[in-house]
Amino acid sequence: MDSTLKQSVKHQRELLTLLLGGTLANFAIELAPLMDDSNALNNHLVKAINDLPYCKYLYVLDSSGKQISGTVKHDGIKLEDIGRDRSSRPYMENMFVPRLGVDFELSSAYISSNKKRPSLTGVQLIRNYTGERLGFLGVDYDLRELPREDKMYEEPRQWRQIKGDPAIRGGLFSQQRVESQMDTKLEDVMTILEELMLEHGVYHCQIHYSSSRVTIWHVDDPYTYRILTMDELSDTEICLAYPKRPYFDRNIVPKKNICNVFKQFSALRFADETIYLRSGSLNLVNGFVGLNFSCDGTHYLTYDDFLNRGLEFWFGATTETDEAKAERNETNTKNIDMKQLDNIIEDIAQLGCLEVNQIIRQLDAGNTPANMSELESEEQQYIHSELKSVMAIYDGGVCSI
Repeated sequence: MDSTLKQSVKHQRELLTLLLGGTLANFAIELAPLMDDSNALNNHLVKAINDLPYCKYLYVLDSSGKQISGTVKHDGIKLEDIGRDRSSRPYMENMFVPRLGVDFELSSAYISSNKKRPSLTGVQLIRNYTGERLGFLGVDYDLRELPREDKMYEEPRQWRQIKGDPAIRGGLFSQQRVESQMDTKLEDVMTILEELMLEHGVYHCQIHYSSSRVTIWHVDDPYTYRILTMDELSDTEICLAYPKRPYFDRNIVPKKNICNVFKQFSALRFADETIYLRSGSLNLVNGFVGLNFSCDGTHYLTYDDFLNRGLEFWFGATTETDEAKAERNETNTKNIDMKQLDNIIEDIAQLGCLEVNQIIRQLDAGNTPANMSELESEEQQYIHSELKSVMAIYDGGVCSI
């Protein structure tokens, strides 16, 4: 869970603890004299449940966590729960450890076994007048019925990465980009999308390059999305189907940057035949760019961060000058049969990412893989360097796509 989201959840829990804890503390005082009389406990709980806000179930446990009352509901009581051992339940975990000034615990949310709904349990210590622990008051709540501060948490603005399906990553080197319908008309498609976002109220789009379709959201109808296939995207008159709208006042992406983002998408689409952009999204309101690559890695970052990084970030370029690189290549490859080694690298790549990483680890440790035992040291170094360069594109290098 994102730290900002955690902070929002923590804040809501603190509000609920303040709301519920005080009420239960007063009620626990009334129960203390009744702990040795199950019938008296039941009668008191039945009368009191309507005075406890948001309560779903109510019950009392002895000092060891065994239930000594029935489970009281708004429509009756379950006496068969008497004797039930709740000591090992997650909401009881911290209640047996003395904590100065802490007599109330609100559990983490869980799915209830009866209604299959998100629920919380509050546990209040019951003490006698000398402070000795007599037992516990347990109260179950339905999460949807509890009050909360009506405030949405803010999405963090930093770059986020989500790794995808390992099966796709494992077979990365056995795949190659296949030219799609959209690829052949990409400049025209990007022009139409830019026009829709600038002049016709589209504030969010997701471009699926490989399947040649675009999904868009419009300010006039933000709760639904529309799918545009290449039939629609090939017709410049599609803009007539959407009303003219001023640039949405909630948009934070400057108009000039829409085109720049699309150009960067196109560059990532065609920069490499193995590692390539499969889909890209742009939201003008929150300013986020979403990227999904052929290895199924997904990234979310702000539009300005995306534009500032450039291709060098995504494809592992170094700060080495062209002259230094040329000199290094000439020195390292003057006695090497490049065609033969490139064929070997291609064969290794076909084995898949797991095997490639294993070979790199062997070479890192100074060991020679079996399929490279007949190669000279310089040839092994060349293959080692090339494999690491390829893997740096998406795993463990400058960027982990």
